[in-house]
Amino acid sequence: METWSEAWAATGGIAARFVQDNHSFSQAEGTVRGLHLQRPPHAQAKLVRCLRGAIMDYAVDLRRDSPTYGRWTAARLTAEGAEQLFVPVGFAHGFVTLSAATEVAYKVSDIHAPPCEAGLAWDDPALGLDWPLPATGPVLSARDRAWPTLAAFDSPFAYDGEPLAAPDERMN
Repeated sequence: METWSEAWAATGGIAARFVQDNHSFSQAEGTVRGLHLQRPPHAQAKLVRCLRGAIMDYAVDLRRDSPTYGRWTAARLTAEGAEQLFVPVGFAHGFVTLSAATEVAYKVSDIHAPPCEAGLAWDDPALGLDWPLPATGPVLSARDRAWPTLAAFDSPFAYDGEPLAAPDERMN
């Protein structure tokens, strides 16, 4: 299957140039990764897909003055369905595994730069993300437990006047 084509991406308004591919493995169902982003000068767009298992994938708009600032969209990505989610620069990204032994691949538009790493609290009530967690609760890294809330986050991203989508039911 073809997983990336500049030609078909351009028809959807995606002009990202990807420079790195990443691969994530999560053993436990209910593993939460995120919400992650990189600040400029190494901000990243991502193209995410699930290689094994299934995830619920989230993107949160962090562009100051955007009509959808602080709102989110989500997509269920499965290995069988081969769905993908594009996460533009200026959005935090996170996912939860819906099955054990899940593998996720994502392309990024800039290098990994630890000094530029940032994130948001996955469970910030102001965001109201609907995480489909197992009865045992989430599996989280110490880093993902420590990110600030949206209210405490100083966004380095400006709204460029180009909406991701019209503010409608696709953004929560």
